[in-house]
Amino acid sequence: MSERGPIWRQPGMAPLTVMTCAGFSGYAVLLTVAPLWAVEGGASTAGSGLVNGVLLLFTVLTQLLVPRALRTFGWGPVLAVGLVLLGVPGVLMALDDGLVVVLALSAVRGVGFGVLTVTGSAAVAALVGPKRRGEAIGAYGLAVAFPNLVLLPAGPWIAESVGFWVAFIVSALPLVGIPAALRLASSLRLSAPDLHPATAPAPDPHDPESTAYRRLLPPMLLLLAVTLAGGALITFTPQMVDGSAVAAGGLLLMGLSAALSRWRIGVLADRYGAQRFLVPLVLLTGAGMALVSWSVARSDDVRVGSFLVAMLLVGLCYGGLQNLTLMISFAAVSRRHHNLASAVWNVGFDAGTALGSVAVGVIAGLTSFTTAFLVTAAIALATLPLAWRRPGAVDVDAPAPSRE
Repeated sequence: MSERGPIWRQPGMAPLTVMTCAGFSGYAVLLTVAPLWAVEGGASTAGSGLVNGVLLLFTVLTQLLVPRALRTFGWGPVLAVGLVLLGVPGVLMALDDGLVVVLALSAVRGVGFGVLTVTGSAAVAALVGPKRRGEAIGAYGLAVAFPNLVLLPAGPWIAESVGFWVAFIVSALPLVGIPAALRLASSLRLSAPDLHPATAPAPDPHDPESTAYRRLLPPMLLLLAVTLAGGALITFTPQMVDGSAVAAGGLLLMGLSAALSRWRIGVLADRYGAQRFLVPLVLLTGAGMALVSWSVARSDDVRVGSFLVAMLLVGLCYGGLQNLTLMISFAAVSRRHHNLASAVWNVGFDAGTALGSVAVGVIAGLTSFTTAFLVTAAIALATLPLAWRRPGAVDVDAPAPSRE
């Protein structure tokens, strides 16, 4: 990869961006519409809540298997199958709104989404050298964020104002991304031939997976803490804030600041190193969540100004730490373990999001949202020792030596 020129024009980045936008568009539009469709079919609130729970469960289970699938079948087949599994179920969902059918199709979508998330971030590491990797991760993050910013809030409006069938058609957009995925696989064959099944080196006994997992645990826990906070805010802001305009404004501020932070912090990390930004962002996460807690402490009214500032702060940390922890994960292991690093990072992201929905909901039900968000602030601050820690880095661009 060239060290000059726009990051978007580097080999492989254009098809990666197109595939990512298409895939995440299909994911985002049904994230809010699929539970509504289950309710249309007679599901209870608890039943509709299972829809995205099943989606994330199968996403996480799949993410752990994707590195082995890439080693066995190669990038092209895995990418194509993942996009089919993500895009087809939404169309089939239009045929039946029964809860069992919606849950089954959500499970299939979870498998496809698990493939998309791991391969997308792993492709960045395979395409881009370490000198511009933070910038490339930021560009990839922008491709992820755009569909979520547009289609996630628009989904319910599309379903209720135009028709569910329109949302189901939009959910098939991952199929449009298949040609781009195949072009991406061709680019990866040129830029990273050692990561393809036919040319991959034999396992290195001096670089086992167990060591890679140990190195990847600290950045994963840092990511899990901030996505727990972010997932809780995404899930519960509409419930704890009276007034849809304030809730929508807060979520929009958080989404925009997260997208911009994830995009631009990579350039700074390439220049100054990722490690030095961790401690400030962890501290800001704790401060932001404590400010959210204070803002919603009054049962009769929300302190709107401080709430919006808090959402902005948490968004900056939410996006920035996504970029930085992915950079650190790739730097912590050898190139042959980059697919594993992507899988572990994505597990941390989705597990944190799920915990933010479930655990904070339980705590808030037993106490209050004020207490629940103070707990998330404490969890974020508890990861400060991991942010101070400076893990050793390995030569991430050197292919693992063959043991044949």
